[in-house]
Amino acid sequence: MNAITLNIPNLGAEGFKELCQANQDLQLERAATGEVIIMSPTYPWTGKKNSGLNAQLWNWNDRTNLGIVFDSSSGFTLPNGAVYSPDASWVSNEKWEALTQTQREEEFSPLAPDFVVELPYSSDSLKKLREKMQEYINNGVRLGWLLDPKNKTVEVYRLEKEVEILQSPTTVSGEDVLPGFELNLNKVW
Repeated sequence: MNAITLNIPNLGAEGFKELCQANQDLQLERAATGEVIIMSPTYPWTGKKNSGLNAQLWNWNDRTNLGIVFDSSSGFTLPNGAVYSPDASWVSNEKWEALTQTQREEEFSPLAPDFVVELPYSSDSLKKLREKMQEYINNGVRLGWLLDPKNKTVEVYRLEKEVEILQSPTTVSGEDVLPGFELNLNKVW
């Protein structure tokens, strides 16, 4: 269940959009280098964990109404040209409202979410996910979590700070990016 990477020379944003439309049953991402990444579906156990994570984030946002929550099927075009679909993400209302209707509804929105989460499943390479998390931060994501249920660790990525690794935490804070949000990790582990 590994991801497959294809090198398709000169595949720009419009070509990638057409490729996705022609292959709607595939989960595709595009690296900043132009490579297309074909990802397999997750196993139900990972989907269960991801749903619990998204539910907690959605419930917090429903109470605060500070932004928009997205699931793992939502693609964003980062400033470096990569198109990624984090397992969970959040965008502030201000950033979302700055987009045109077309950018919100008919494109892989050209923005870096304020917050992203990646949750590896059994075949994911932690090394590649760490590189991806750093790429998110380098492109303007303010807070990112790499949750590793197997080892019960959370790697916290922040702008202009070293990665912080939390061992077996029961909660993790959304800090000033997601004020008042605490993820209950007992529902994820």
